[in-house]
Amino acid sequence: MAKPGYGKRSAPDQQPRARNDFALLPTRERYVAGFVDHLPDGAEMSVKQLAKQLPLYGQQAISTALKSLSVAGHLRRVRCSVGAGDETRWVFRTFWSRTARDNEWWNTYLATETATQTAAPAQDTAPPPPWVPAEEPPPPARPENPPSAEQDSAPTAVPQQRTPPQARDAEPAQPTQAPTPEPAPPTREAAPSPAYLALARLGRNDHRLALSADDCTTLEPLATQWLDRGVTTDYLTNALTAGLPTQVDSPIGLLRRRLIDKLPPQLPATTPNTPTDTPTPTPTRRLLVECTDCGRPGQPEALPDGLCRPCHQTHTTGSNTTTPDATQIAAVKTHMANLRTLLKPV
Repeated sequence: MAKPGYGKRSAPDQQPRARNDFALLPTRERYVAGFVDHLPDGAEMSVKQLAKQLPLYGQQAISTALKSLSVAGHLRRVRCSVGAGDETRWVFRTFWSRTARDNEWWNTYLATETATQTAAPAQDTAPPPPWVPAEEPPPPARPENPPSAEQDSAPTAVPQQRTPPQARDAEPAQPTQAPTPEPAPPTREAAPSPAYLALARLGRNDHRLALSADDCTTLEPLATQWLDRGVTTDYLTNALTAGLPTQVDSPIGLLRRRLIDKLPPQLPATTPNTPTDTPTPTPTRRLLVECTDCGRPGQPEALPDGLCRPCHQTHTTGSNTTTPDATQIAAVKTHMANLRTLLKPV
């Protein structure tokens, strides 16, 4: 089996298996097609791995057979980008169809979202084949408090992270330890605002801008004005720390001056006619088809029969060898007779 994100993927709407599925193919291509057709989804489809499994043919013969199967409409090699941002990577798939398809069918199918979802590694949740040993689950962690008999009878496959009913009912009924009235619980302090946290982190990033708690509280309203105008805390930090002098005698004075002088402008409210209000549709991630012979990527329409233009031209001209006519054969025989006459000893 291939790694997740690679390997074989079956095309939809295939006819049931029959004895004459690949009867029109040559012997080698029929042999390779029958083996690939019985491979499970996710099986490795590299030329080297197929040559190991098929001892009758080498890697060059397997590569030529796969190219012929691509021309016959049985397979396409594709690339699909997955992830987002800096984590984008390409996964490689080999779509296989027992039923031969023409170029129009492959182009239409590979342009659909179904093909993209099939090529994505998120579909690699199928159970492994029976010859792959099952992975033993790790032993469960022993809880600190031993469970009661009622908890032992409950299923533990998907634990519910909730307070048990008996514990919830018992919490308000806890008796007080002393007859004297308990002191009121301390009030929880409110969480600091993002502006306060951005000011507090300035001193940790640069000791010249070390502020006390009172300084952060004093400057918090000015920093909040920045965040209210749509800027991020990173933008605020960079604006306050850019171009600092070598020595800062009064960090609170310097920051107050910068918070007032560098206050960003208030962006106007967007009108319905602005293009920002129109929702931009998310572009559908399409598949790039690989040339079955050389591996050159491209759009499905640019690779007919799964081959790029140079490989397709080589395949077409190589298979259309015309038989020479009788005049050419006679001219070659006459030329060879003249050469033999010249080589005879005098």
